[in-house]
Amino acid sequence: MREWQRGWHARSKIEKVEFQSVVMWHAVPWVFYLSWGSLPLGLSLRPDAAARFTGWALIVVGVAQCVHANRSLRRALDHFLKRRELPRRDLAVAGALMGVAYALAVALQAMDGVEDGLIGLTVMYLMVPFCQALAFAVPIRAFLARVAVLDVVLVAAFAAAGARNGRLVALAVLIAFGGLLTLLTARCGAWTLSVMWEADHAREVEARLAVAEERLRFGRDLHDVMGRNLAVIALKSELAVQLARRGRPEAVDQMVEVQRIARESQREVREVVRGYRGVDLGVELIGAQGVLEAAGITCRATGSAAGLPAPVQSALGWVVREAATNVLRHGDAKRCDITLAVTPGRTTLTVENDGAPTGAEPGAAPTGGSGLAGLRERLAEVGGTLESAREAGRFRLTARVPSAPAGTETPSPIDEQEEVLL
Repeated sequence: MREWQRGWHARSKIEKVEFQSVVMWHAVPWVFYLSWGSLPLGLSLRPDAAARFTGWALIVVGVAQCVHANRSLRRALDHFLKRRELPRRDLAVAGALMGVAYALAVALQAMDGVEDGLIGLTVMYLMVPFCQALAFAVPIRAFLARVAVLDVVLVAAFAAAGARNGRLVALAVLIAFGGLLTLLTARCGAWTLSVMWEADHAREVEARLAVAEERLRFGRDLHDVMGRNLAVIALKSELAVQLARRGRPEAVDQMVEVQRIARESQREVREVVRGYRGVDLGVELIGAQGVLEAAGITCRATGSAAGLPAPVQSALGWVVREAATNVLRHGDAKRCDITLAVTPGRTTLTVENDGAPTGAEPGAAPTGGSGLAGLRERLAEVGGTLESAREAGRFRLTARVPSAPAGTETPSPIDEQEEVLL
């Protein structure tokens, strides 16, 4: 039972909806079989041997229809959801079983083997298993056309077997009603399921686009930093070479300038890679809210980053970026709340979302530089901490950073190493 519960909770919402729909579609033929097929027919058979033999043969064929409908349901649904080719063999078997069943029903009508005309309920049921498979296999117009043809053929067969006037009209109505009811129970649910899968796929694409956009932003920042500086380094190096060939002392000054620009470029590249280049927490909050809203996730961001020191904003800005990416890529969130609370001595950022999957922490990584482990390292550099908790399908990420007085900056280990090199 525990394994089943873990497996159930590990499914996404759309997978749970599909599972429940499949269970319902498995049950529908059996419910109609008991209420329309076996019970009315078994209780209304006349006592003569031919009628009982034919009636019980029809009941057995009805069981075979239900069993085949359950066995072929997944393949038919996968075809409707465009996961596999049309299972023509399954559809042919369902049609053959329906043909045998209606042949037995016509024989019962010919021998007047059912009392009080209760064969109409059984005739209505016999359409259900085949029409369920047909509803997944063909468009609605083709479905309606085939049901209409079947209705005409079956009414003609019952007329040849002796059905007349009102009973014949009733049989025609019941056959059409059984086909249309099956269309509603099968096709409408499958269409809703396909729309949900398309929305889920679109959401996944949105998440990938958000990650790709972040990579492009990083590439643009790196190009802005390195493009100009490398061009200057190339020009000054060429000038220094020409001056050195002429024996001019200015070549030394040019190489000193090249050295300075190279060190400055190294520092700026490190800032880009570590996320410390002009990170504004307010901008990150607005950007995360926009990306999540575009992916169909209701996002509410509260709090103001005004007045926070640059190191604090930079560290918390990375938390917002990573948390928003994890909400998009992991779980099945519908809502995300981002709260920034600034109190004397401490700043707290909380990101909480629903639809959290079971298992390992989303985004957790065994090494630094990415995921929650990387965030903890970044926050530790400014004296901060990071906590994560999962409860009742919700995931909460809490970052706490000491609020240093505005205008003061905490040097990072990278800057300290750079000062030693300089």
